[in-house]
Amino acid sequence: MLTAIFNTFSALLTIFLFTTAIAEANESPELTGTIEGVVLDFDTREPVSFAYLHLEEINRTTTTDRNGYFRLRNVPAGNYTLIIHRIGYMSLNQVITVGDDEVTELVLEMRTTVLSGDAVHIVADAEQTVGSGLEHASVKIVGDRLRRNLDATLSSTLSNEPGISERSMGVAPGRPVIRGLGDERVLILEDGQRTGDVSWTTADHSVTVDPSSAEEIQIARGPAALEHGSGAIGGVINVVRNQIPNSIPTSTTGSVSLQGISVNRGAMAAGNLTIPWRDDYVLNLDLNGRIGHDYETPAGRLDNSYLQTTSNSFGLSHIRSWGYAGISGSMYMSHYGIPPDPVGGHPGGVDIEMTKYQTEARTEILLGSSFFDLLEVRGSFIRYNHVEIESNGVIGTEYDMDTTTGSVKLRNKDWGIFSDGVIGVWGEYVDYSVFGTTGNPDSKAWSGSLFAIQEADIGHLHLEAGLRFNHVSGRPQQERISAIIGNVRNRNFTGLESSASAIYDFGRGFHLGTTLMHSWRAPSLEELYSEGPHLAAYAFEVGNPDLKPERGLGTELFGRYKHDRATVELTGYYNYFSNYIHSQNTGEMRPPRADLFTYQFVETRASIYGAELSAEYQLVRNLVADGSLSLTIGDRIVSEEEKEITGLTESEQPLPMIPPFKGNLGLRYTFNSFTIGGRARMSAKQDRLGEFETPTDGYAVIDLNLQYRFNWGTTLHTISLNALNLLNEEYYNHLSKIKELFPEPGRSVNLLYRVYF
Repeated sequence: MLTAIFNTFSALLTIFLFTTAIAEANESPELTGTIEGVVLDFDTREPVSFAYLHLEEINRTTTTDRNGYFRLRNVPAGNYTLIIHRIGYMSLNQVITVGDDEVTELVLEMRTTVLSGDAVHIVADAEQTVGSGLEHASVKIVGDRLRRNLDATLSSTLSNEPGISERSMGVAPGRPVIRGLGDERVLILEDGQRTGDVSWTTADHSVTVDPSSAEEIQIARGPAALEHGSGAIGGVINVVRNQIPNSIPTSTTGSVSLQGISVNRGAMAAGNLTIPWRDDYVLNLDLNGRIGHDYETPAGRLDNSYLQTTSNSFGLSHIRSWGYAGISGSMYMSHYGIPPDPVGGHPGGVDIEMTKYQTEARTEILLGSSFFDLLEVRGSFIRYNHVEIESNGVIGTEYDMDTTTGSVKLRNKDWGIFSDGVIGVWGEYVDYSVFGTTGNPDSKAWSGSLFAIQEADIGHLHLEAGLRFNHVSGRPQQERISAIIGNVRNRNFTGLESSASAIYDFGRGFHLGTTLMHSWRAPSLEELYSEGPHLAAYAFEVGNPDLKPERGLGTELFGRYKHDRATVELTGYYNYFSNYIHSQNTGEMRPPRADLFTYQFVETRASIYGAELSAEYQLVRNLVADGSLSLTIGDRIVSEEEKEITGLTESEQPLPMIPPFKGNLGLRYTFNSFTIGGRARMSAKQDRLGEFETPTDGYAVIDLNLQYRFNWGTTLHTISLNALNLLNEEYYNHLSKIKELFPEPGRSVNLLYRVYF
């Protein structure tokens, strides 16, 4: 393993040095400018330290220093949207113009706010432009909002967002579900790169991303999602850490975080440093560790629900007037428990040991041509290992996966009616092995894509359009006839997906928009070739080598209203799948494991639709009310053949694992640097059930939150105290694989302290 990692890192380092040499040879300092300035408090005129600045169109970031000063060098001439976030302040969006070999000096004023989603938009003399890709995320979670919801996993951190639920199997293996769509239909990224884990397969597999070091979390749908992968009709979640630096800070900066969680006697410690070196080098260092024991529920302690995780990384960039080139290395290790199944499968529980090593190289070269702004080249290698250990010490299943990816992107300027966009090519090679009691064959997959996303602004109308052409090849190690799944053979899939969206600005804060999506997804290796018991998932998994690609048509219509005292958004959506692939409980138990239900991967026509409402309103000067509602309905179309076999008369049957109607309502009071708030999380009963699925009752859970921030010398300190499930309510998550056995965690007090320096 170490040899493979070393060889891959050497190859990525060669890419780094080679692209650096080419760019240095063609260095053109006159093509770039500099943005510098100071961020001030609007009322006090004091500098605002540790504000996070993001230059959208070319994805450059920096942070103000202790005196509120910032600088972004090597910015190609053009118009940009500069976005500034800071805890306790209203987000600021300003359109600016950068000239050739010029310094653009700015004085930015930020207003304090009690609204978490508030933003000020400033348009200068430049024509307003909007970036592409994840810069158009439907949701950006930053600042107070991120600290208030920060939890042990990415899915629990996002679970209070409209339309987002959590698929879980205890504390550690949680994964987000967006509008009833999960698994491969929701793509999770870290700094725009795939995570290389198997969390999208079954509920016992966790996501290898710790949200505690996130600068922001972005959620994108529609054309923006097509830049990053196929089949992600549910959306793309990007955790922004800026592991590879893309700008030079004015001084060494960093933060230290400490967190304690009472429900499982858990603790977290994390730290990061950004160090400028020799004028044009920047080094990032991140360290993170988390531990948690078995958690408490209102019904007692949940055995084997512990969690131990560490995530550490470094990133080094060489930044010049031509752009930058960087390399990074990271390590993620996790040891966690899957609770026991007293009925069968594994009555003693299963322990999971997971490791992931990742190396990456990235280069951005500023082209300065009349058509293309920027060339980005990325390459990464991920070695992932996942071992499931039964209570007797025997390895039940082991997953070993090596993932190599590469991409080349060109960001363009004007192209006909389009004012901005990106075109690119992406490729991936996966070497996948499964050992142990399961009969899954070793297999490999090659994937390649061509994509283009373009944008246009016509008066008050903003347009986006995207295309992605995909080819996927799945190869089992040996073609054969299996007594369980049939003809195990090579499969090749080719398909096109597309998306378009339009947003019209009616003025006075009113916006109306729509998105159309045509998705295409090749069956995964697990869906094609699984054939054996998977104890940690309580399942005997049976693949289907005859599966066809999944195809979907989706549309959404949304209206937004943003005012200085209120924000409201209402969305309706409908997704139709002509070939929806999912794992279906057959209700049968298959020898030699007669204690496990058989889950068969099947394809069917299906529809998933619903609506979301979110609102935030400033009642009086310091008091804010907010809330959201989410409704999702999923049905599969029953074929005539199935009606004849089963005797069903209905044309539609509910899909399994669809979240119930849910919502939350909160109240928050802010005075100076202190905020106190409460929230009620509510869910209706879910009795629209798939086959062999059990219902869950409705519930209401009360949470409390306190936040305080203060400056001490040249440092910024933030403290967040959360009391979750304050009344110790016994309730069940319908998307939990263990909901028939155990309730959700009981009362918990979480304390998060973070200092920026």
